Amino acid sequence: DTTAMLTMEEAFEKSLTTLSEGEIVNGTVIETRGKEIVVDIGYKSEGHVALNEFDEDNRPGVGDQIEVLIEVLEDREGQVHLSHERAEFKKNWDKINSLCEEGKVIEGRIKAAVKGGLIVNIGVEAFLPSSQVDVVQPKNLDALVGEKMEFKIVKLNAERQNIVLSRRELIEEERSAKRVEMLGNLTPGAVIKGKVKNITDFGAFIDLDGLDGLLHITDMSWGRINHPSEMVTVGQELDVVVLDINKEKERVSLGLKQKTQNPWELIESKYPVGTKIKGKVVNLVSYGAFVELEPGIEGLVHVSEMSWTRKNVHPGKIVSTSQEVDVEVLDVDADKRRISLGIKQTQENPWDIFIGQHPADSQVEGEIKNITEFGLFIDLGNDLDGMVHMSDIAWGISGEDALALHRKGEEVEAVVLDVDTDKERISLGMKQLEKGAPTEAGAAGSVRKGETVTVTVLEVRDGGLEVQVGEDGATGFIKRSDLGRDRDEQRPDRFQVGGKVDAMVTGFDRSKKPNFSIKARQIAEEKEAVQQFGSSDSGASLGDILGEALKKKED
Repeated sequence: DTTAMLTMEEAFEKSLTTLSEGEIVNGTVIETRGKEIVVDIGYKSEGHVALNEFDEDNRPGVGDQIEVLIEVLEDREGQVHLSHERAEFKKNWDKINSLCEEGKVIEGRIKAAVKGGLIVNIGVEAFLPSSQVDVVQPKNLDALVGEKMEFKIVKLNAERQNIVLSRRELIEEERSAKRVEMLGNLTPGAVIKGKVKNITDFGAFIDLDGLDGLLHITDMSWGRINHPSEMVTVGQELDVVVLDINKEKERVSLGLKQKTQNPWELIESKYPVGTKIKGKVVNLVSYGAFVELEPGIEGLVHVSEMSWTRKNVHPGKIVSTSQEVDVEVLDVDADKRRISLGIKQTQENPWDIFIGQHPADSQVEGEIKNITEFGLFIDLGNDLDGMVHMSDIAWGISGEDALALHRKGEEVEAVVLDVDTDKERISLGMKQLEKGAPTEAGAAGSVRKGETVTVTVLEVRDGGLEVQVGEDGATGFIKRSDLGRDRDEQRPDRFQVGGKVDAMVTGFDRSKKPNFSIKARQIAEEKEAVQQFGSSDSGASLGDILGEALKKKED
């Protein structure tokens, strides 16, 4: 018996040594001790499993059989460490590993949302990254917890015992198959439903139930739009027209405007030449403005057709973007899709108004707007300017001297000489309004600088004489100092009203009245006599020279 017992003990010891760490064995629950469950696995020492490995409502009782994985067979104190959870995982892992491989599809339930993705139970826990959940990443991953669905195994690491899943790859494969089917069924011209998926500067991508199509900005509207967001919004459902299909590249071009008739097809009958209509300025360029008559129809108002009077200015100084304007149709070319418009044609021509109100020889008045080297520009209102050439400013004076008599901003009067509507020029004259202007009979009443004339004394003053040329000629003044060369001759009281005297025109005052001088006439006569008859230094006295000059004059 003793030999038999020893043999049994030896056999038991031998059986115990067959257990190894990492092995899964059956054990019997002996008791619950603190935070551990004590399990007999047929080893010389009991094993211990952490109580928190079991749900509260699913804890094993004394005598229950459970599967455990041997973590540590014997620690320093001779204790055996067991894990029920790891035993379950290893069992499932071995099963998963035998059934699954990368690329296979497996069913599972989403267990929890964690940082970066979801934990999925497929018998063991696997990881589903958030980027692999769907084609468009969901904003709320928590809402998916508890959902049961199919996944594709994209990575399986047996050593680290981790599995990475993808739902997106499955969806994309389904969509790809659907795309091929849809591309085969689509035909140009067909109207189909779609949803706006994404908006860019050049258009919008439309989801056609798995197939993406591009709706380009130029195919959204017959009219001008600056950005696709003016026409569509993300998530909006649309009926679109299929324009073109590229099966190799899986691309579909879509249109929205093609659902309505091209407005240019009726353009010539709708907008005949001469039509007056309101439009909106939609774009300004250096050479004019584009005006929208209706969505899809724009015409150009060339800068030359904008204003009767404002020339060589940028269109932005006449009209502004979004402004409503009256225009007239000048020309229509349906083939080239061009309409020429005019703004000035809808307004009365100020040149015609001026001619009606101011015929030739009529009098006008205005402010000097500008002074140039050849004349004065007078503001006549309604953006019209008239020009007084320097030769038409004053009689008997050079153009340069006449220009010097005036200043910018001065109010002046003038007479209309000529209106050239083709060249858009108004010629004015100011000297024609002066008293003493030359008549058809001759220039008897007119005077010029440097000329000697006979004047009649109109008034004797302390400062000089008020005189007049002829009976109805120009009136002017002889200053006291100009009454003679000698002081005795410079007394105004030696002259009488009605008396006549020869005097030289020396210039004009600001009102263009001539200034006369007896003194200047005397000096000029003496100079002329010296030139003709020699200098007094040659022996001839001044009396001889003057006597000879007077004799010649009499002859």
